[in-house]
Amino acid sequence: MTGPIILPEFDPFLFNFGGFGIRWYALAYIGGLLGGYWILRREAARAETPLSPAAVDSLLNHVLLGVILGGRLGYVLFYNPGHFLANPADILKVWQGGMAFHGGLLGVTVAMWLFARRQGVNVLAVSDRVAMVTPIGLFLGRLSNFINAELQGRVTDVPWAMVFAYGDGLPRHPSQLYEAGLEGLVLGTVMLIGAGRKWLARTGTMTAVLLAGYGLTRFLVEYVREPDPQLGLLAGFITMGQILCLPMMAAGVYLLWRQKRS
Repeated sequence: MTGPIILPEFDPFLFNFGGFGIRWYALAYIGGLLGGYWILRREAARAETPLSPAAVDSLLNHVLLGVILGGRLGYVLFYNPGHFLANPADILKVWQGGMAFHGGLLGVTVAMWLFARRQGVNVLAVSDRVAMVTPIGLFLGRLSNFINAELQGRVTDVPWAMVFAYGDGLPRHPSQLYEAGLEGLVLGTVMLIGAGRKWLARTGTMTAVLLAGYGLTRFLVEYVREPDPQLGLLAGFITMGQILCLPMMAAGVYLLWRQKRS
C-alpha cells in the first residue's frame, strides 16, 4: 500500500514583490468574472436575448460589487463574527483572506434584483444568465484554494490522501479538488449542455439547477472537509456550510416545482 501524496509548497502569488503582488486567488475572481462576461457578451449579440451588450457591461459591475461586498460580509457574519466584532477594522483587510460563497450569493442576488429593476427585465432571466457562467468562477476559485492549501479536507487514509505543505503533516482529503470537480466541472457541463435545451431554457430553470446542484454538492463535500476551526461542528454533527446550503437547496427545488406547475 502506497503512502499519501506529498504536495510541494505552492506559491500563493503569481508575482510576488516582498509580500505584495498578484495572488492566484485574485486571478480566480478575475478569470471567473471575465470568462462569464465574455460568454454573456456573445449571447447578447443574439436578437432573442433579454440583455443587450451594454446591459451586460452594467451587469458585470453590479455582480462585481455583489461578490466582493457580499462575500466579505458573509464571512464576517457567518464564520467569524466574534473576531470582527472585537476588531472591526479587520473587516476591511480582505487581503488577509475570508470570503464566503453564500455571502457572495446573497450580495449578487441583491445586485441582480437592483439591475433587473433598472433594466425592466425579469430578475430570473438575469439570474439564469449569471447562473450559467458561475461554475467558471467556482472551478477557478477551488483550484486557488488548493494552491493556497486552505479549506483542507479531513484526515483520511484513502489512497489519494494528500499532505499539504502548509499544514499539520497529516494525510487529508483534497476536498478543494472534489469541489472544483463537482461545483465547477459537473455543474458547468450541465449548464453547457442544457443552455441549448428547451427544458433548461425556461426562465428560472438555470437558477434552480445552480441553487440545488451547488447546495447538494457542497453539502456532501462538507462531510470530508475540515470544519472551520473557530466554529467546529455545530450541534455536534453539522457544519455552518451545510446549514447555509439548506435554504439554497430548498429555493432550487421550489423554483423547479413552480416551473413544473406552470
